[in-house]
Amino acid sequence: MNNNKMSDNTQNPATIHPFGDEITLDSLLIDFQKSKAWEDKYRLLIQLSRKLPALPDELKTTEKEIKGCENRVWLGVELKANDKYHVYGDSDGRIVKGLLTIILTAVENKTAQEIADIDMLAIFDQLGLANQISQSRTDGVNAIIARLKSLTSQS
Repeated sequence: MNNNKMSDNTQNPATIHPFGDEITLDSLLIDFQKSKAWEDKYRLLIQLSRKLPALPDELKTTEKEIKGCENRVWLGVELKANDKYHVYGDSDGRIVKGLLTIILTAVENKTAQEIADIDMLAIFDQLGLANQISQSRTDGVNAIIARLKSLTSQS
């Protein structure tokens, strides 16, 4: 298992992203609620995907890859000294990567219990995305959420 407990609150520089800190769920809700048309929400997802730095190849391991997604997706967690998680990931697909950024925003710097209590599908519904994404992408989101909850419950 790669849940490395960090000796302080530093993160692997290769996994740093703005989600959960600079970009919050509240700011996402405002942006997505302003966008009424699916095309506008689609553009927002692509913009979000561009803000998530690509993971270096050495972090795109088979162990971190999530099966059941339309595109390749990698997810990792680091348990910090304060018992909160830094969650990072990447995807080959722009829309899936945009959806991943929403998940990262919701779970970054949370405890395992806080992550377990998050209803990600309700968040996607609040953003107006639940009925807009394909069933295969919904299945992929569910696979990401299941893997995330599994990784954080093992610590």
